[in-house]
Amino acid sequence: MNNLVEVKNLEKKYGSKEAVKGISFNIKENEILGLLGPNGSGKTTTIGMMLGLLKPSNGKILIDGKKIEENRIETLQKINFISPYIELPKKLTVKQNLIVYCRLYNVLDIKSRIEYLVEKLRLEDLLNRVTGELSSGQKNRASLAKALINNPTVLFLDEPTASLDPEIGDFVRSFLENYKKEKKISILLASHNMSEVTRLCKTVLMMKDGIIIDKGHPEELIKKHGRENLEEVFLKLSRSRNELY
Repeated sequence: MNNLVEVKNLEKKYGSKEAVKGISFNIKENEILGLLGPNGSGKTTTIGMMLGLLKPSNGKILIDGKKIEENRIETLQKINFISPYIELPKKLTVKQNLIVYCRLYNVLDIKSRIEYLVEKLRLEDLLNRVTGELSSGQKNRASLAKALINNPTVLFLDEPTASLDPEIGDFVRSFLENYKKEKKISILLASHNMSEVTRLCKTVLMMKDGIIIDKGHPEELIKKHGRENLEEVFLKLSRSRNELY
């Protein structure tokens, strides 16, 4: 499989503080890569640079073989992002929101794209409702539709099931699994839900203090560190980097 995303020697400095310290990794086509780490580990900064929101101090990011900084407009058409901490405009209906984002991303057949996502995400009863009046689970599905409106080849997920009840959380995970298989997209998943990461990701990167301190398949990491599950591995690595050496 091809690497749709390549991160090479990526650094971000704020004065004398190094938030990200020369990390490198790839995301293959049809792969969900987990990015884990405690607060302050550099995850959010890394995602910000990959989205083109922050300029790297050093290193480069390639999306489908092209540098973001040199091909910004073209690249941004191929990526999208979802986070429960960023909401859609609350006074617009779900349908109005989706139409607006279709136009922002220059989607050609707006009607068919919205119909496809409405069916996949079970949004039929929500289309004409004001977004600000939806429940957390309903807002999540509407935001996911927004994140897929431009049919991205690379999708960034920041805590995609945070605050959702188990049923809706499972629906979202199943949807992502099926959508990835159908579209062969690359997904970067940042999550504190370790069972979610274990289920969805074939490869996990563990970050701390701006560097990648370990990586591998969830089951391989569990075995390597002698733990019962990925949450225990996460706690071990978060608390002491010295145990790795």
